[in-house]
Amino acid sequence: MTGDLPDDLPVFDCLSEILQAVAANIPVVLKAPPGAGKTTGVPPELIRHQVTGEGQILLIQPRRLAARAAASQLAHRLQTSVGQRVGYHVRFDKKFSDNTELIAMTTGMLLRRLTIDPLLENVSCVILDEFHERSLEIDLALGMLQRVRLALRPELKLVVMSATLDPEPIVSFLGDAQAVTSLGRSFPVRIEHTAASSRDRIGDQVVSILPKVLSATPGHVLVFLPGVGEIRWTRRAIESSRIRNEAELYDLYGSMSPKDQDLVLQRSTTRKIILATNVAETSITIEGVTAVVDSGLARVLSFDSQVGLPKLQLEPISQASAQQRAGRAGRTQPGICYRLWPEVSHRARRSVDLPEIQRADFSGAMLTLAAWGERDVFDFPWLTPPTLDAVEAARLLLRRLDAIDDQDLITDLGKQMIALPLHPRLSRLVIEAARYDDIDRASIAAALLTERDPFRESHFSQTINSDQACDLLERVDRLQNFQRNNDSSVNAIAAREVLRAADQIARLIDRPQRAMSSASDETFKRALLAAYPDRLARRRRPGDDRGVMVGGRGVKIESQSICRDGELFLCLDVDSGGTEAKVRMASAIDESWLDARRIRTVDEPFFHPTLQSVVARRRRYFEDLMLNESPIACQPTAETAKLLADQAFANLGNLFPSGDTEVSRFIERVRFLTTNLPQSDLLPLDDDAVKAVLLELCQTRTSFSELRTAPWIDYLRGLYDYEKLQWIDQHAPAKIKVPSGNSIAIHYGDGKRPWMEVKIQELFGWKTTPRIAAGRVAIQLHLLGPNHRPQQITEDLENFWKETYTVVRKELKRRYPRHHWPDDPTTASATPRGLKPRE
Repeated sequence: MTGDLPDDLPVFDCLSEILQAVAANIPVVLKAPPGAGKTTGVPPELIRHQVTGEGQILLIQPRRLAARAAASQLAHRLQTSVGQRVGYHVRFDKKFSDNTELIAMTTGMLLRRLTIDPLLENVSCVILDEFHERSLEIDLALGMLQRVRLALRPELKLVVMSATLDPEPIVSFLGDAQAVTSLGRSFPVRIEHTAASSRDRIGDQVVSILPKVLSATPGHVLVFLPGVGEIRWTRRAIESSRIRNEAELYDLYGSMSPKDQDLVLQRSTTRKIILATNVAETSITIEGVTAVVDSGLARVLSFDSQVGLPKLQLEPISQASAQQRAGRAGRTQPGICYRLWPEVSHRARRSVDLPEIQRADFSGAMLTLAAWGERDVFDFPWLTPPTLDAVEAARLLLRRLDAIDDQDLITDLGKQMIALPLHPRLSRLVIEAARYDDIDRASIAAALLTERDPFRESHFSQTINSDQACDLLERVDRLQNFQRNNDSSVNAIAAREVLRAADQIARLIDRPQRAMSSASDETFKRALLAAYPDRLARRRRPGDDRGVMVGGRGVKIESQSICRDGELFLCLDVDSGGTEAKVRMASAIDESWLDARRIRTVDEPFFHPTLQSVVARRRRYFEDLMLNESPIACQPTAETAKLLADQAFANLGNLFPSGDTEVSRFIERVRFLTTNLPQSDLLPLDDDAVKAVLLELCQTRTSFSELRTAPWIDYLRGLYDYEKLQWIDQHAPAKIKVPSGNSIAIHYGDGKRPWMEVKIQELFGWKTTPRIAAGRVAIQLHLLGPNHRPQQITEDLENFWKETYTVVRKELKRRYPRHHWPDDPTTASATPRGLKPRE
């Protein structure tokens, strides 16, 4: 290398270190702040100094907008046109040739290339830009590149670039990498926070602060908003305010057409207010921006692997993202950033964003790994491994789509699916539709589900054919109608983008020489079923907009859907963010279309709480979704026994015959003895023992009524031999004979002292309280008067005769003069009825 190093970009302060490491085939992990010139400075210098060897340099960007913008800026820097020395490759759009030296491409395109060409022939260096975003695709790409470098192409150069991420974990992961840090020299940005949080709509907050922003700096203003909906609302609010004439309004989001995006990015002497999503947070530079208004929010799409559904949530951005956004104001001169949240709450925000691999749908990554021959996902080199739940959910979906087999090997169908730049579901959709020669409509459907929605909300209810009962097909028909008649109910710009993407998809599909049948609404919906088998739902009642989906999740069809009839329907566009998942697009499905391999018929018993009995139904299932059922006779089995026993144990006190407490008393007596004579080897009648007896009784019964007449006491007493039963009766008798000659029941209860109710006159002649449990426990006596009401409760009968009997006797004798009230109860004769003995 010769010649002086240029110094027009801040990153060039460490350029010599970067060039030397790359030339020595040492991976570089570059950390440089926003505005340092990583994207536009490093790749051209690698070319100029010829340190990567022969082959193309791939500059990997997280978004299509960033890839196209980087290609344009790099072409300008290298004084060439896009498509010559510098090109780009994004989904459905590319501009490069075999002679192109530097290709800016999205991570998805890199993964497709790695699948087709694992050796990355004709590639000398890969640069992973904006790695701090930690998308699932870029994590997967890093692991695949590491595999290639270690096993196949040790000469492949690798540069990882980040604005905010700590380089050390990546250096450690790569093993032989070198960390390089650029201090940068971006211009200072003054940060201002609002004094307090506001409950006003974001658009109103933006409009209220814009006059202050416009007066504080002469440059363009970049406003960060959570999504396209907020962009549109804020635009309307600005257009109806007094500041509408102070600057030109522009929108900026990922699904815009390249032409519209380029219009926003190009230099302009007219002042701009740019309403953007987080697509403007990294990778691209908008010349002339000196002010940022940051809502502090972003819409984050996460995947609930427990139910297999996406969930779109509005979340506060991390401190690192806020730093990135603020940096947009200091790219070309000093700037200012207004944050619409208090400074005190800023410190409570997450420092960095979670890696997407911890919250994203893993099915696309798993199919890519299967195509690569990786059978053990967790054996793959991950900077951050996926969760087990996400892997299991992906495995289940890919098997349902027939993309992988039971050994996780990719199938022939899976190989066709991986060749398409689509989610596995949508790949399955267009491949299945091709069997019916319905590629054009399926391609439009796939594009609709991945690109910007072209339908204006004000015209949404206007439908072409509501009899189709398929929201997606209705939209496809409207787009085709737009092609023919330029339908005004469609956003023309967005519609053309969808149709352009659909055309690209259709070109990738081989048209069959002979279709299985001609295309129809039915074949279209059959193709949808092949792509969304796990999204099948059944209405709770005819005509109801609520249903239950495969997996058991409750769903609710939104009011704008035309899918109002049909027992079965597919949930195509779903948000699981509530108690019931919201279904924005659905499609009616006929049961006869279901894959017979996934249908099973089973006879299932269940406990009917009203009948208090186990009953049986013959049920047909698709996966775990019940399609229909019919009653059948219920015969006792091991399964019915367990069902009945579980319910019966929870209602044990209600099972015994009316007025018969012998069973409960026997259980209480045994439990009393095992508590008070623990040294004995008596088998305890604890819950487990009772459950075992109950389960045995349930083997030949199916209802509570049958259990009530079952020989409980025989089974319980059968647990003990004759000697043990005698011992139980001796130390915990069910009854005890009192001086009157009557046998009085003893009551036993958990945690209570044994007690008996007996009339005072029946105890005359007893001097002391009877004791049980080998004399260890005195029986609590509830002493009753002639009216059978307790007059005294005592455990010390001797003291009662001495101290209390005289007082009680005086009152009772006055009230019941015909009854026997002797002066000395300890020597008197007891009387069963309490009357005076005959002289």
